[in-house]
Amino acid sequence: MSSPSTTAAAHNRSARPVRLGLRENRLQFTLLVIVTAAVGGLVGLERTTVPLIGAKTFHLTSDLAVFSFIIAFGATKALTNLAAGALTARFRRKQLLVAGWLVGVPVPFALAWAPSWGWIVAANVLLGINQGLTWSMTVNMKIDLVGPARRGLATGLNEAAGYASLGATALLTGYLATAYGLRPAPELIGVVFVVAGLALSLTVRDTAAHVALELAQHPAEPGREEAPGLWATFVRTTWRNRSLRGASQAGLVNNLNDGLTWGVFPLLFTHHGLGLAAIGLIKGLYPLLWGFGQIPTGHLADRIGRKPLIVYGMLVQAAGFVLALVLLDRPLLAGIVSAVLLGLGTAMVYPALIASVSDHAHPSWRANALGTYRFWRDLGYAAGALVAGVLADALGLDATIVAAAALTALSGLAAARLLADRPARD
Repeated sequence: MSSPSTTAAAHNRSARPVRLGLRENRLQFTLLVIVTAAVGGLVGLERTTVPLIGAKTFHLTSDLAVFSFIIAFGATKALTNLAAGALTARFRRKQLLVAGWLVGVPVPFALAWAPSWGWIVAANVLLGINQGLTWSMTVNMKIDLVGPARRGLATGLNEAAGYASLGATALLTGYLATAYGLRPAPELIGVVFVVAGLALSLTVRDTAAHVALELAQHPAEPGREEAPGLWATFVRTTWRNRSLRGASQAGLVNNLNDGLTWGVFPLLFTHHGLGLAAIGLIKGLYPLLWGFGQIPTGHLADRIGRKPLIVYGMLVQAAGFVLALVLLDRPLLAGIVSAVLLGLGTAMVYPALIASVSDHAHPSWRANALGTYRFWRDLGYAAGALVAGVLADALGLDATIVAAAALTALSGLAAARLLADRPARD
């Protein structure tokens, strides 16, 4: 019979060494990339059809009422992002990832067969929780695996997988809706995403050991024996640290744009004579470019810094809104040009913002800082839908686009003033 010391020694010999780096953790990183693709695909179900379901199936006459599902999704996801950072102190990342998928199981079925608009809104509360937990954990786990040197590339690959899948799903649902109607065929492909995401999440390994290794390699913050709590990190990320404040406001406005286009573009281009397939093309092209574009921009953020990509990315998005109106006499061209600029601008911004927040947060409170940033960023969905609904009801869809362009340009200028590429003590 072997002694406990012999058993422990054998275990230590068989245990895999924990190392930081993309190449060193390529299998787990790849599995997490596929999980993120499933996460993006689930939310992509809604991009083309759900605003039209509200208007055509449930005969909603108020734009604000139609956009209420986005408000529910954005507010819930934002709060879940914030909670997710705090929950990592009590639960392992893998546990939260699996929990997020379990919450998302009813979503495709509710979207496919909801008997009233209230069911659609309720499904988006579940979708917000699902997205907040699953996407937050895949981001954190990838950052845990690669260490500080390749954060830009890691976040670029993560977001590329999610948003490319979102765009492909939006494109596919547009064609399915043209062939089979708005429901239930387009929504039921979400079952594939839920099954795949849950199965793979049960397979991946937790990254607690990688966090411990980085903490051991990273000096403690001067004057701080313990990591700050959630509220202290929230205040620090939201306001006290200039760079974190600059990243948070840019993230909010970026997703305000996404929430606004999510609701406005299908209605705007339908009013100008485009069919479901064309709208699906516009709604799919935007996140596809957003997704795939983050692979080179994430790598570029590691080479030239985060700030240039964030500032110029916001200005490119503002130009996309302007050209959507200038070219509106040719609606398909307007939609495609706008989608291209919005997609490229967002691809520049997205990985650079997450990497910037990670740069300015110590590993001991990084999960809470990312949760706070993602709270403000995804609150932009709700803010965008609310602003779009109020402005569209009062002034029309065109005025809503003008407001988005102005706000996005101002956010880019604010980022230029606030952001620092190198971490500074606050």
